[in-house]
Amino acid sequence: MNGILRSCLLLGVAALVPLTLHAAEVTGAGASSPRAVYLKWAAAYGKASGNTINYQSIGSGGGVKEVSAKSVDFGASDIPLTESELEKRGLVQFPVLVGAAVPFVNLPDVKPGELRLSGPLLADIFRGRLTRWDDSRIKDLNPGVSLPAMSIVVVRRDDGAGVSFLLTHYLSKASPEWRDNIGTGTAVQWPVGLGGKGDEGVANFVKRLPGAIGYVEYGYARANQLAYVSMQNRSGAFVQPDEKSLSAAAQSAEWAKTGYGEVLSDQPSPDAWPIAGASFILLQRKTDKLPQAAAVVKFFEWSYANGAKIALEGGYVPLPNATASQIKGAWESIRDPSGKTIASVQ
Repeated sequence: MNGILRSCLLLGVAALVPLTLHAAEVTGAGASSPRAVYLKWAAAYGKASGNTINYQSIGSGGGVKEVSAKSVDFGASDIPLTESELEKRGLVQFPVLVGAAVPFVNLPDVKPGELRLSGPLLADIFRGRLTRWDDSRIKDLNPGVSLPAMSIVVVRRDDGAGVSFLLTHYLSKASPEWRDNIGTGTAVQWPVGLGGKGDEGVANFVKRLPGAIGYVEYGYARANQLAYVSMQNRSGAFVQPDEKSLSAAAQSAEWAKTGYGEVLSDQPSPDAWPIAGASFILLQRKTDKLPQAAAVVKFFEWSYANGAKIALEGGYVPLPNATASQIKGAWESIRDPSGKTIASVQ
């Protein structure tokens, strides 16, 4: 047993698959943020039988590396692979959860959702080009909101993070200057700002600094009742980060056209939160362990149907039913060396 398996968390999982799968040891590794959801899904699923899934949170990059090396049966990543990357590594991917980056502020007398911003304004704030809260461009979007004559203090992550990827991916769409000069990534060369480690580090900085703006994951913003910003989406509507707006972002995506790896920023739905993104599962496209691959698929198929409450409690939004039904297209391409598909062992 390799190091990944020795150190991973053992989870009871009941696979709704033939008895031949009961002896299969299913292993996974990857993204840290959705770990708690995966653990609780597995525990609930495991009550039906004695199957186990092993999962270790080692980060998205680690998950991609381990599944590519065939060290685990599935990888988990907060950042989708491109179709060319999937082809090169011999992988398929599919989304399982929807999350988001949520800007929030520390402004006197400004309640959650009260401040409105657009993508171009947010980009100019994080570029250091818009430096005061009483700037006329912000005032024009916020009639009736008491905006202080106060400098803007930018707080951002100083460690690599999926939430930074979501924010910078959106800002690259909202601002050509951001796209050309800063770009997208889990870590970028931020032009301005103070760096905090993790959601907690960013939140603590913002809370201590009047006039500050930062960003955190959706679940953290909700759990800590932060003064989140309402964002103007592509249709021109101002929306708040909630179950409805994150679900709308996933529902409007064209999954099959992007290798089931679309980033959900700036989606066209009038209800969509514009800084959304999914967490993904990766499997080998051609595998000599087809029963294990089938067990993984069955686990997540069950989670789509039964795991909504757990996902919401864990700070994520489950995939809409219409989206989940599309994912089977990704599974159909998984085969063993003889050409058998997952359907042959289910």
